[in-house]
Amino acid sequence: MKRKNWLLGLGMAISLLPAAPAIAADHRDGASVDTDPSTDINDVYAWVDAGGQSVYLAMTVFPAAATTSKFSDQAYYVFHTTSRATAAGAATPLDITCAFDNAATQNISCWIGDNTNFIYGNASATTGLVSGNNTVFAGPRKDHFFFNLAGYNQVRANVRAAAVAGMVTFSATVPGCPTMVAGSAANLTAQATQLGRGVQANGTVGAVGSQTDFFLPLNTLAIVLKLPLTTVNKGGPLMSVWAGTYRKG
Repeated sequence: MKRKNWLLGLGMAISLLPAAPAIAADHRDGASVDTDPSTDINDVYAWVDAGGQSVYLAMTVFPAAATTSKFSDQAYYVFHTTSRATAAGAATPLDITCAFDNAATQNISCWIGDNTNFIYGNASATTGLVSGNNTVFAGPRKDHFFFNLAGYNQVRANVRAAAVAGMVTFSATVPGCPTMVAGSAANLTAQATQLGRGVQANGTVGAVGSQTDFFLPLNTLAIVLKLPLTTVNKGGPLMSVWAGTYRKG
């Protein structure tokens, strides 16, 4: 099983007005999903359309997918949602469960809550598969998560070097959390700046703005659903969304 949790940003969750999508990412997990990358979740996204009428849910799986990569026919891909009237109120759950066959061009089956709201068919067309008020797309897409891996690795090296030089201590209460003890403000600012820089072919650090996206050439598999907002907010305007992949049987 692979699970990813995310609570929609309060600005969107409370008012359900248009806002930047809530996202969560990791792109790598343990051995159980590494043996079947089609069940390895990259990112989970959720947002409401500009008119406040529809909610979009997106899950990407399969890090560095190839053009021949397919969704697993031995797993369920599940969006878990809850809605509630207040933060302390009772939650009303709604799960959207999707599964795939093993055809050369895969068909998707999605149950939205139960078998009374069901989508089935080939959802790989750019426009998706429309069933009533619901739309689903399933297929390969560019991995659009941006990550400056070279800059991140340079920051790691800088922090490690600072620790050796006695400029960094590590918290006893938060294991692994470093604190600069000398020139803290300047050093922290320098590391934040480094995240906007790349590392050149000759190993030197580039200028600000020279960062490169590690995921730029990589693809992933995406499941994207467009549902009426009224389908998922029956418990109230506060919504949470998380996702999981689960082995059949």
